[in-house]
Amino acid sequence: MADEALDQPPDATPSPTPATPPVPATPSPTVLLRPRREAFEHGLLPIPKLIFPEGTLAQTLAQLKEKLAASAPDGRVRAAALAEALQIPQEQAALALATLAAVLPAEDPALGDGAVDGSAADIRDMLLFLYIQSYKRLVPRSAHKDSPVVADVWPSTSAFDGYLSALSPIQLVRSNSRRFMPSQADEEIHQLSYLQKHMANILTLLADSVEGDGDDSLVLTMETFEHLGFLVQFSEGTSLSQAATFFACSDPDMPDVPVPAAQVLDWMSQKIAFSLEYSAERSAAKESNQQTMSDLDVTMAEANTSHPRNSTPSANPAYYRNVTFVEGFSKTSVVKHASDVKGNSIKVLNCHDSVIYILAPLKYATVYGCSDATVVLGAVGKVVKVEHCERVHIIAAAKRICIANCRECIFYIGVNHQPLVLGDNHKLQVAPFNTCYPQLHEHMIQVAVDPSVNKWDQPFVLGVVDPHDSLSHPAGVSDVKAESATCLDPDLFTNFLIPSWFGDERQGTTNRNPFPLPEIYGTSQSKKRSALEDIQKMIRELQLDENRKRELATALHVQFKDWLYASGNIRQLYCLQGD
Repeated sequence: MADEALDQPPDATPSPTPATPPVPATPSPTVLLRPRREAFEHGLLPIPKLIFPEGTLAQTLAQLKEKLAASAPDGRVRAAALAEALQIPQEQAALALATLAAVLPAEDPALGDGAVDGSAADIRDMLLFLYIQSYKRLVPRSAHKDSPVVADVWPSTSAFDGYLSALSPIQLVRSNSRRFMPSQADEEIHQLSYLQKHMANILTLLADSVEGDGDDSLVLTMETFEHLGFLVQFSEGTSLSQAATFFACSDPDMPDVPVPAAQVLDWMSQKIAFSLEYSAERSAAKESNQQTMSDLDVTMAEANTSHPRNSTPSANPAYYRNVTFVEGFSKTSVVKHASDVKGNSIKVLNCHDSVIYILAPLKYATVYGCSDATVVLGAVGKVVKVEHCERVHIIAAAKRICIANCRECIFYIGVNHQPLVLGDNHKLQVAPFNTCYPQLHEHMIQVAVDPSVNKWDQPFVLGVVDPHDSLSHPAGVSDVKAESATCLDPDLFTNFLIPSWFGDERQGTTNRNPFPLPEIYGTSQSKKRSALEDIQKMIRELQLDENRKRELATALHVQFKDWLYASGNIRQLYCLQGD
């Protein structure tokens, strides 16, 4: 079924521990309604004026709809009109448009990537985008024990939150045992529960008013109904209007026949309830199965002895629908090529003291809970999100990047939009993109990352408190502007070399950094190359006998080996040589 792992690691072997009962088979429905996690994971902005109180949410957005419609006879919202309607700075309105563009299920030519003057979003998409700003992310089950199926979508905070807010990003992640952290299935149930609770208001907001009494006065056309694809999708790729029986007989050559909003609500409610019931049954069965297993805590080192370096631990499926996971690696190197990545998204989770190479074109990438690691992301056409990381080097060619709650990290980036910085960050540094591999140029073309535009040194800084996340910040704390990132000293800038044996030399020809280096960094690199050439020349010109030459060569090798061990790169060499 769609919520099963699409691909299990080929080397996963049965555990020698006592046999556990299999998960009871649950009848598989033909199609399941799923939330579009991209909207919830990458589409939320911690801008207070975009987030309305739940009690007045529907009324406020209905008034906003009238205001936007009056200023946009073509049904399109531009940054200036949005800024005026919400009373926010125009740069924040432009950010909202760009964020919406990044999470739409399909490209909107009039909106583009939201960065061009005159970019305009469909009012219906903008209303849905603003509505879900009220969503609250799921917190670990240790802090919120109610079943996600029946829990309120605005979990209450507790005194425990004050403790969490004082922790570093990694301490925060580690303070919650992994078995209490929300799974992908937990998050989907939580998102569906939110949509179930708010679907009546959402449909009322999208509906058109016509003459009639009661429920018959609000109708939806097929075109408007399809905009719900921003929030939900069917597991088998079926479009909403194809699945809906009330639009099944629509003639494409005839105008849309509007359908009463009440009828649409009944249909959506049934589909959501069915999907929630199915997901809850599977989740309960898996939890029951897991409780029969040993409840011993396993250290990260022990967990990583059970799987090879380039496969995700068998306890965690490598692929969840169209997401590839790289999770739980420690003191190793991992390489993922395009052929290894299923779908258009990747998540690098809880990796420590490792080097992760993702050499593939993607739409979305998430790096979460990592420390003392280097993560290389080839080309990401929508959003890279880096959250709760410490002492991590991120090397990414991407359309956008969002950085939240990180410490002592360096970002070597080529990005077409300003880096978005929010949350509780400390000692962040940004630098120009610094690597290449043979297929990089081709991958950037595939996902429309433009190497001629790099806004790496123009961070867009929002607040410390994220209203969507009660995990790392307690409710009621006054917000302040997040700590921004500083530019890396050019003398400390170095190129990152990806081993040549990773690439297929028959594909692509990119052998140099596709993003031009700023002059000050280019000058620093030239000085270093010149100094190296001078040393090499001096060594060549030394008048030494054979014994002294051997002594010099030995001394250089010893120093280089000492550096390999001191820097930790010796382990990477052994790992990669073995692969």
